[in-house]
Amino acid sequence: MTDRIARPALVLGLLSCIGPFAIDMYLPAMPAIGQSLNASVQDMQTTITAYFIAFGLAQLVYGPWADRSGRKPPLYAGIAIFVAGSILCTFAQSIETLIAGRAIQGLGGAALMVVPRAIIRDMYTGHAATRLMAAVMLVISVSPMLAPLAGSGVMAVAGWRGIFGILLLASVVSLAILTFLQAETLPAESRQPFDMGDTLRGARRLLANRSFMGLTFLGGFGMASFFVFIASASFVYTQDFGLSPTGFSLAFAVNAIGFFAASQAAGTLGLRYGAKRVLTVASSGFALSTLGLFGLALMGLVTLPVCIAGLFVANAFLGLVIPTTMVMALDDHGDIAGLASSLGGTLQMLAGGAMIAATGPFFDGSATPMLAAIAICGVLSFAMGRLALARR
Repeated sequence: MTDRIARPALVLGLLSCIGPFAIDMYLPAMPAIGQSLNASVQDMQTTITAYFIAFGLAQLVYGPWADRSGRKPPLYAGIAIFVAGSILCTFAQSIETLIAGRAIQGLGGAALMVVPRAIIRDMYTGHAATRLMAAVMLVISVSPMLAPLAGSGVMAVAGWRGIFGILLLASVVSLAILTFLQAETLPAESRQPFDMGDTLRGARRLLANRSFMGLTFLGGFGMASFFVFIASASFVYTQDFGLSPTGFSLAFAVNAIGFFAASQAAGTLGLRYGAKRVLTVASSGFALSTLGLFGLALMGLVTLPVCIAGLFVANAFLGLVIPTTMVMALDDHGDIAGLASSLGGTLQMLAGGAMIAATGPFFDGSATPMLAAIAICGVLSFAMGRLALARR
Protein backbone atom coordinates (compact mmCIF):
# COMPACT_ATOMS: atom_id res chain seq x y z
CA MET A 1 0.00 0.00 0.00
CA THR A 2 1.53 3.32 -1.06
CA ASP A 3 1.80 6.29 1.30
CA ARG A 4 -0.74 8.13 -0.87
CA ILE A 5 -3.31 5.44 -0.03
CA ALA A 6 -2.09 4.42 3.44
CA ARG A 7 -2.79 7.60 5.39
CA PRO A 8 -6.35 8.29 4.17
CA ALA A 9 -7.12 4.57 4.47
CA LEU A 10 -6.03 4.57 8.12
CA VAL A 11 -7.93 7.74 9.00
CA LEU A 12 -11.13 6.81 7.15
CA GLY A 13 -10.92 3.22 8.38
CA LEU A 14 -10.64 4.31 12.01
CA LEU A 15 -13.56 6.70 11.57
CA SER A 16 -15.65 3.98 9.98
CA CYS A 17 -14.82 1.38 12.66
CA ILE A 18 -17.26 2.73 15.22
CA GLY A 19 -20.30 1.34 13.41
CA PRO A 20 -18.94 -2.21 13.01
CA PHE A 21 -17.59 -2.15 16.58
CA ALA A 22 -21.09 -1.30 17.81
CA ILE A 23 -22.26 -4.57 16.26
CA ASP A 24 -19.32 -6.91 16.68
CA MET A 25 -18.37 -6.20 20.32
CA TYR A 26 -21.97 -6.82 21.25
CA LEU A 27 -22.38 -10.24 19.64
CA PRO A 28 -20.81 -12.53 22.29
CA ALA A 29 -23.00 -10.90 24.94
CA MET A 30 -26.35 -11.41 23.15
CA PRO A 31 -27.34 -14.63 24.97
CA ALA A 32 -26.30 -13.15 28.34
CA ILE A 33 -28.18 -9.89 27.66
CA GLY A 34 -31.26 -11.88 26.74
CA GLN A 35 -31.12 -13.68 30.08
CA SER A 36 -30.45 -10.45 31.98
CA LEU A 37 -33.37 -8.58 30.41
CA ASN A 38 -35.66 -11.63 30.14
CA ALA A 39 -35.72 -11.31 26.35
CA SER A 40 -36.27 -13.99 23.70
CA VAL A 41 -33.92 -14.81 20.83
CA GLN A 42 -36.24 -12.92 18.47
CA ASP A 43 -36.18 -9.90 20.81
CA MET A 44 -32.39 -9.93 20.76
CA GLN A 45 -32.38 -10.17 16.98
CA THR A 46 -34.66 -7.13 16.96
CA THR A 47 -31.86 -5.13 18.61
CA ILE A 48 -29.78 -5.88 15.51
CA THR A 49 -32.64 -5.16 13.11
CA ALA A 50 -33.39 -1.82 14.82
CA TYR A 51 -29.74 -0.81 14.47
CA PHE A 52 -29.61 -1.69 10.77
CA ILE A 53 -32.92 -0.04 9.84
CA ALA A 54 -32.08 3.18 11.71
CA PHE A 55 -28.59 3.06 10.21
CA GLY A 56 -30.04 2.70 6.72
CA LEU A 57 -32.73 5.39 6.95
CA ALA A 58 -30.35 7.94 8.50
CA GLN A 59 -28.11 7.75 5.45
CA LEU A 60 -30.82 9.54 3.46
CA VAL A 61 -30.14 12.57 5.63
CA TYR A 62 -26.36 12.42 5.91
CA GLY A 63 -25.65 12.11 2.20
CA PRO A 64 -27.45 15.27 1.01
CA TRP A 65 -26.25 17.08 4.14
CA ALA A 66 -22.65 16.19 3.26
CA ASP A 67 -23.17 17.49 -0.30
CA ARG A 68 -24.55 20.77 1.04
CA SER A 69 -22.35 21.63 4.04
CA GLY A 70 -19.17 19.63 3.45
CA ARG A 71 -18.17 16.26 4.79
CA LYS A 72 -17.23 17.06 8.39
CA PRO A 73 -20.39 18.64 9.94
CA PRO A 74 -22.57 15.52 9.53
CA LEU A 75 -19.73 13.42 10.94
CA TYR A 76 -19.69 15.55 14.10
CA ALA A 77 -23.46 15.20 14.44
CA GLY A 78 -23.32 11.44 13.92
CA ILE A 79 -20.75 10.98 16.69
CA ALA A 80 -22.86 13.05 19.10
CA ILE A 81 -25.96 10.95 18.37
CA PHE A 82 -23.98 7.73 18.76
CA VAL A 83 -22.81 8.90 22.20
CA ALA A 84 -26.43 9.43 23.28
CA GLY A 85 -27.42 5.93 22.11
CA SER A 86 -24.46 4.33 23.87
CA ILE A 87 -25.42 5.98 27.16
CA LEU A 88 -29.01 4.74 26.83
CA CYS A 89 -27.82 1.18 26.11
CA THR A 90 -25.41 1.22 29.06
CA PHE A 91 -28.19 1.89 31.56
CA ALA A 92 -31.03 -0.03 29.84
CA GLN A 93 -33.27 -1.92 32.26
CA SER A 94 -35.60 -3.46 29.68
CA ILE A 95 -35.34 -4.92 26.21
CA GLU A 96 -37.48 -2.05 24.86
CA THR A 97 -34.99 0.53 26.16
CA LEU A 98 -32.10 -1.46 24.72
CA ILE A 99 -33.79 -1.63 21.31
CA ALA A 100 -34.33 2.16 21.42
CA GLY A 101 -30.70 2.74 22.38
CA ARG A 102 -29.50 0.50 19.56
CA ALA A 103 -31.68 2.39 17.08
CA ILE A 104 -30.17 5.70 18.24
CA GLN A 105 -26.68 4.22 17.88
CA GLY A 106 -27.61 3.28 14.33
CA LEU A 107 -28.83 6.80 13.59
CA GLY A 108 -25.45 8.17 14.62
CA GLY A 109 -23.23 5.43 13.26
CA ALA A 110 -24.67 5.88 9.77
CA ALA A 111 -22.76 9.13 9.31
CA LEU A 112 -19.48 7.34 9.91
CA MET A 113 -20.20 4.91 7.10
CA VAL A 114 -21.84 6.96 4.35
CA VAL A 115 -19.72 10.13 4.55
CA PRO A 116 -16.32 8.37 4.31
CA ARG A 117 -17.54 6.70 1.11
CA ALA A 118 -18.27 10.15 -0.32
CA ILE A 119 -14.83 11.33 0.86
CA ILE A 120 -13.25 8.46 -1.10
CA ARG A 121 -15.20 9.59 -4.18
CA ASP A 122 -13.95 13.15 -3.62
CA MET A 123 -10.36 11.94 -3.70
CA TYR A 124 -10.30 9.18 -6.34
CA THR A 125 -12.33 7.34 -8.99
CA GLY A 126 -11.98 4.03 -10.79
CA HIS A 127 -9.33 1.53 -9.73
CA ALA A 128 -7.62 4.01 -7.39
CA ALA A 129 -10.91 4.42 -5.53
CA THR A 130 -11.34 0.63 -5.40
CA ARG A 131 -7.85 0.30 -3.91
CA LEU A 132 -8.60 2.95 -1.29
CA MET A 133 -11.99 1.39 -0.51
CA ALA A 134 -10.33 -2.00 -0.06
CA ALA A 135 -7.62 -0.45 2.11
CA VAL A 136 -10.26 1.21 4.31
CA MET A 137 -11.97 -2.16 4.64
CA LEU A 138 -8.64 -3.66 5.70
CA VAL A 139 -8.52 -1.18 8.59
CA ILE A 140 -12.16 -1.89 9.42
CA SER A 141 -11.36 -5.62 9.45
CA VAL A 142 -9.93 -5.24 12.95
CA SER A 143 -13.55 -5.07 14.11
CA PRO A 144 -14.85 -8.56 13.24
CA MET A 145 -11.48 -10.10 14.06
CA LEU A 146 -10.86 -8.43 17.42
CA ALA A 147 -14.09 -6.76 18.57
CA PRO A 148 -15.92 -9.98 19.55
CA LEU A 149 -12.86 -11.11 21.53
CA ALA A 150 -12.67 -7.69 23.15
CA GLY A 151 -16.39 -7.87 23.90
CA SER A 152 -16.11 -11.26 25.58
CA GLY A 153 -13.12 -9.99 27.59
CA VAL A 154 -14.95 -6.85 28.71
CA MET A 155 -18.04 -8.89 29.56
CA ALA A 156 -15.96 -11.19 31.79
CA VAL A 157 -14.59 -8.19 33.71
CA ALA A 158 -17.38 -5.60 33.69
CA GLY A 159 -20.49 -7.43 32.45
CA TRP A 160 -22.35 -6.69 29.25
CA ARG A 161 -22.94 -3.05 30.20
CA GLY A 162 -19.19 -2.48 30.11
CA ILE A 163 -19.26 -3.15 26.36
CA PHE A 164 -21.33 -0.03 25.78
CA GLY A 165 -18.96 1.93 28.01
CA ILE A 166 -16.11 0.93 25.69
CA LEU A 167 -18.17 2.02 22.68
CA LEU A 168 -18.65 5.38 24.37
CA LEU A 169 -14.88 5.70 24.69
CA ALA A 170 -14.44 4.68 21.03
CA SER A 171 -16.74 7.50 19.96
CA VAL A 172 -14.54 10.01 21.81
CA VAL A 173 -11.50 8.64 19.95
CA SER A 174 -13.39 9.02 16.64
CA LEU A 175 -14.14 12.64 17.53
CA ALA A 176 -10.43 13.32 18.05
CA ILE A 177 -9.52 11.64 14.74
CA LEU A 178 -12.13 13.68 12.87
CA THR A 179 -11.02 16.94 14.46
CA PHE A 180 -7.27 16.63 14.09
CA LEU A 181 -6.56 14.15 11.26
CA GLN A 182 -9.34 14.38 8.66
CA ALA A 183 -9.36 17.39 6.34
CA GLU A 184 -12.46 18.67 4.57
CA THR A 185 -12.48 17.19 1.03
CA LEU A 186 -15.43 19.03 -0.50
CA PRO A 187 -14.44 22.64 -1.35
CA ALA A 188 -17.02 25.37 -0.85
CA GLU A 189 -17.44 25.95 -4.59
CA SER A 190 -18.43 22.31 -5.10
CA ARG A 191 -21.11 22.26 -2.42
CA GLN A 192 -24.71 22.08 -3.50
CA PRO A 193 -27.41 24.09 -1.70
CA PHE A 194 -30.10 21.76 -0.46
CA ASP A 195 -33.12 21.79 -2.67
CA MET A 196 -35.87 19.24 -2.17
CA GLY A 197 -36.71 19.29 -5.86
CA ASP A 198 -33.11 18.62 -6.85
CA THR A 199 -32.84 15.87 -4.24
CA LEU A 200 -36.00 14.16 -5.50
CA ARG A 201 -34.85 14.46 -9.10
CA GLY A 202 -31.48 13.01 -8.16
CA ALA A 203 -33.18 10.17 -6.29
CA ARG A 204 -35.45 9.43 -9.25
CA ARG A 205 -32.42 9.43 -11.54
CA LEU A 206 -30.69 6.89 -9.33
CA LEU A 207 -33.78 4.72 -8.77
CA ALA A 208 -34.40 4.61 -12.52
CA ASN A 209 -30.79 3.69 -13.30
CA ARG A 210 -30.70 -0.08 -13.77
CA SER A 211 -26.95 -0.28 -13.31
CA PHE A 212 -27.01 1.69 -10.04
CA MET A 213 -29.90 -0.29 -8.60
CA GLY A 214 -28.52 -3.63 -9.71
CA LEU A 215 -25.08 -2.91 -8.28
CA THR A 216 -26.62 -1.58 -5.07
CA PHE A 217 -28.65 -4.74 -4.47
CA LEU A 218 -25.87 -7.00 -5.71
CA GLY A 219 -23.84 -5.68 -2.79
CA GLY A 220 -26.95 -5.25 -0.64
CA PHE A 221 -28.05 -8.88 -0.63
CA GLY A 222 -24.43 -9.90 -0.18
CA MET A 223 -24.23 -7.70 2.90
CA ALA A 224 -27.62 -9.01 4.02
CA SER A 225 -26.13 -12.49 4.22
CA PHE A 226 -23.55 -11.17 6.66
CA PHE A 227 -26.25 -9.38 8.64
CA VAL A 228 -28.21 -12.63 8.97
CA PHE A 229 -25.02 -14.31 10.16
CA ILE A 230 -24.39 -11.52 12.68
CA ALA A 231 -27.93 -11.80 14.09
CA SER A 232 -27.85 -15.60 14.38
CA ALA A 233 -24.27 -16.79 14.78
CA SER A 234 -23.85 -16.19 18.52
CA PHE A 235 -26.84 -18.46 19.22
CA VAL A 236 -25.84 -21.10 16.64
CA TYR A 237 -22.22 -21.30 17.76
CA THR A 238 -22.91 -21.24 21.50
CA GLN A 239 -26.14 -23.23 21.71
CA ASP A 240 -26.01 -25.58 18.70
CA PHE A 241 -22.24 -26.11 18.52
CA GLY A 242 -21.57 -25.59 22.24
CA LEU A 243 -18.87 -22.90 22.03
CA SER A 244 -18.08 -20.46 24.83
CA PRO A 245 -18.33 -16.69 24.16
CA THR A 246 -14.57 -16.67 23.54
CA GLY A 247 -14.82 -19.69 21.24
CA PHE A 248 -17.59 -17.99 19.30
CA SER A 249 -15.42 -14.87 18.98
CA LEU A 250 -12.59 -16.91 17.46
CA ALA A 251 -14.92 -18.71 15.04
CA PHE A 252 -16.48 -15.40 14.03
CA ALA A 253 -13.03 -13.94 13.39
CA VAL A 254 -12.12 -16.82 11.08
CA ASN A 255 -15.30 -16.27 9.05
CA ALA A 256 -14.56 -12.54 8.80
CA ILE A 257 -10.93 -13.07 7.74
CA GLY A 258 -12.09 -14.68 4.50
CA PHE A 259 -14.05 -11.55 3.62
CA PHE A 260 -11.41 -8.97 4.41
CA ALA A 261 -8.46 -10.93 3.03
CA ALA A 262 -10.21 -11.29 -0.33
CA SER A 263 -11.29 -7.63 -0.34
CA GLN A 264 -7.64 -6.60 -0.54
CA ALA A 265 -7.34 -8.30 -3.92
CA ALA A 266 -10.39 -6.54 -5.39
CA GLY A 267 -8.52 -3.51 -6.75
CA THR A 268 -5.68 -5.56 -8.25
CA LEU A 269 -8.01 -8.10 -9.85
CA GLY A 270 -10.26 -5.34 -11.18
CA LEU A 271 -7.29 -3.62 -12.81
CA ARG A 272 -6.05 -6.85 -14.36
CA TYR A 273 -9.30 -8.46 -15.49
CA GLY A 274 -11.87 -5.66 -15.32
CA ALA A 275 -14.42 -4.99 -12.60
CA LYS A 276 -17.27 -6.57 -14.57
CA ARG A 277 -15.49 -9.90 -14.88
CA VAL A 278 -14.49 -9.87 -11.21
CA LEU A 279 -18.10 -9.26 -10.16
CA THR A 280 -19.41 -11.96 -12.49
CA VAL A 281 -17.07 -14.62 -11.12
CA ALA A 282 -17.35 -13.49 -7.48
CA SER A 283 -21.16 -13.28 -7.39
CA SER A 284 -21.40 -16.70 -9.06
CA GLY A 285 -18.96 -18.19 -6.56
CA PHE A 286 -20.83 -16.61 -3.65
CA ALA A 287 -24.17 -18.06 -4.80
CA LEU A 288 -22.76 -21.54 -5.45
CA SER A 289 -20.86 -21.74 -2.15
CA THR A 290 -23.86 -20.63 -0.07
CA LEU A 291 -26.19 -23.05 -1.88
CA GLY A 292 -23.67 -25.85 -1.41
CA LEU A 293 -23.37 -25.19 2.31
CA PHE A 294 -27.15 -25.14 2.70
CA GLY A 295 -27.36 -28.44 0.80
CA LEU A 296 -24.90 -30.00 3.25
CA ALA A 297 -27.07 -28.69 6.11
CA LEU A 298 -30.16 -30.36 4.66
CA MET A 299 -28.24 -33.64 4.58
CA GLY A 300 -27.18 -33.21 8.21
CA LEU A 301 -23.49 -32.87 7.32
CA VAL A 302 -22.79 -29.40 8.72
CA THR A 303 -20.50 -29.79 11.70
CA LEU A 304 -18.73 -26.83 13.30
CA PRO A 305 -15.60 -27.17 11.08
CA VAL A 306 -17.75 -27.53 7.93
CA CYS A 307 -19.80 -24.46 8.86
CA ILE A 308 -16.72 -22.33 9.53
CA ALA A 309 -14.94 -23.51 6.37
CA GLY A 310 -17.99 -23.06 4.14
CA LEU A 311 -18.68 -19.56 5.40
CA PHE A 312 -14.99 -18.70 5.01
CA VAL A 313 -15.18 -19.57 1.30
CA ALA A 314 -18.49 -17.76 0.78
CA ASN A 315 -17.25 -14.66 2.55
CA ALA A 316 -14.07 -14.67 0.47
CA PHE A 317 -16.18 -14.33 -2.69
CA LEU A 318 -18.22 -11.66 -0.93
CA GLY A 319 -15.02 -9.77 -0.14
CA LEU A 320 -14.48 -9.29 -3.88
CA VAL A 321 -18.06 -8.19 -4.44
CA ILE A 322 -18.57 -5.46 -1.84
CA PRO A 323 -15.75 -2.93 -2.50
CA THR A 324 -16.13 -3.30 -6.27
CA THR A 325 -19.89 -2.67 -6.22
CA MET A 326 -19.48 0.31 -3.88
CA VAL A 327 -17.10 2.02 -6.29
CA MET A 328 -18.87 1.06 -9.52
CA ALA A 329 -22.24 2.28 -8.20
CA LEU A 330 -20.81 5.77 -7.56
CA ASP A 331 -18.52 6.10 -10.57
CA ASP A 332 -21.16 7.52 -12.91
CA HIS A 333 -22.70 9.84 -10.32
CA GLY A 334 -19.88 12.08 -9.10
CA ASP A 335 -22.11 15.19 -9.13
CA ILE A 336 -24.42 13.60 -6.54
CA ALA A 337 -21.95 11.26 -4.85
CA GLY A 338 -23.30 12.01 -1.36
CA LEU A 339 -26.89 11.30 -2.37
CA ALA A 340 -25.88 8.20 -4.32
CA SER A 341 -23.84 6.91 -1.38
CA SER A 342 -26.63 7.54 1.11
CA LEU A 343 -29.43 6.13 -1.05
CA GLY A 344 -27.37 3.05 -1.90
CA GLY A 345 -26.45 2.54 1.73
CA THR A 346 -30.07 2.93 2.83
CA LEU A 347 -31.33 0.36 0.33
CA GLN A 348 -28.59 -2.07 1.37
CA MET A 349 -29.28 -1.70 5.08
CA LEU A 350 -33.03 -2.05 4.55
CA ALA A 351 -32.39 -5.23 2.57
CA GLY A 352 -30.33 -6.58 5.46
CA GLY A 353 -32.91 -5.60 8.07
CA ALA A 354 -35.72 -7.08 5.98
CA MET A 355 -33.88 -10.39 5.64
CA ILE A 356 -33.34 -10.62 9.41
CA ALA A 357 -37.01 -9.78 10.07
CA ALA A 358 -38.26 -12.21 7.41
CA THR A 359 -36.13 -15.16 8.51
CA GLY A 360 -36.17 -14.53 12.28
CA PRO A 361 -39.46 -16.41 12.93
CA PHE A 362 -37.95 -19.53 11.34
CA PHE A 363 -34.77 -19.43 13.44
CA ASP A 364 -34.65 -22.22 16.03
CA GLY A 365 -31.06 -21.86 17.24
CA SER A 366 -29.67 -24.42 14.79
CA ALA A 367 -27.45 -23.81 11.78
CA THR A 368 -29.89 -24.88 9.03
CA PRO A 369 -32.28 -21.86 9.09
CA MET A 370 -29.32 -19.48 9.21
CA LEU A 371 -27.65 -21.17 6.23
CA ALA A 372 -30.96 -21.21 4.33
CA ALA A 373 -31.30 -17.44 4.72
CA ILE A 374 -27.67 -16.92 3.66
CA ALA A 375 -28.25 -19.08 0.55
CA ILE A 376 -31.32 -17.02 -0.36
CA CYS A 377 -29.16 -13.90 -0.13
CA GLY A 378 -26.58 -15.55 -2.39
CA VAL A 379 -29.16 -16.33 -5.07
CA LEU A 380 -30.69 -12.85 -4.92
CA SER A 381 -27.24 -11.26 -5.11
CA PHE A 382 -26.43 -13.36 -8.18
CA ALA A 383 -29.70 -12.31 -9.85
CA MET A 384 -29.00 -8.63 -9.17
CA GLY A 385 -25.54 -9.07 -10.67
CA ARG A 386 -27.01 -10.32 -13.92
CA LEU A 387 -29.34 -7.33 -14.01
CA ALA A 388 -26.59 -4.79 -13.27
CA LEU A 389 -23.93 -6.15 -15.60
CA ALA A 390 -26.08 -7.13 -18.58
CA ARG A 391 -25.60 -3.86 -20.49
CA ARG A 392 -22.70 -2.26 -18.63
